[in-house]
Amino acid sequence: MVVRIRLARPPGHTKSTTQLHLVAVNARKARDAKPLEVLGVYDPVPRLVHDGAVQKKMEWSVERIRYWLGVGAQPSKPVVRLLSMARLIPPDAKYKGISLASSTTSPSSVSAAAPLRA
Repeated sequence: MVVRIRLARPPGHTKSTTQLHLVAVNARKARDAKPLEVLGVYDPVPRLVHDGAVQKKMEWSVERIRYWLGVGAQPSKPVVRLLSMARLIPPDAKYKGISLASSTTSPSSVSAAAPLRA
């Protein structure tokens, strides 16, 4: 069974909902199928924060993401991009076969907001 880390809509939400879950799921399952585990939340729409900056919401369980990568889960292309922005994997990581040896982030969970790219 190949496990993939990818983005999925939360159950019961419509197309207009912008919030996405980062999930570990069997690769053959549909996008909105029941995941093996929910690893975090990602909101791609930039929001204003308290200091007037515009940021995107990313809340992930870093240790669970590392666990799934360590047991051979393959991240999807958008997830590779997000994980490299959060410095959980090297920026030049390939689509498959990501090694955790060069990962340097140590907190157990990330509650960071990515800056808006122009």
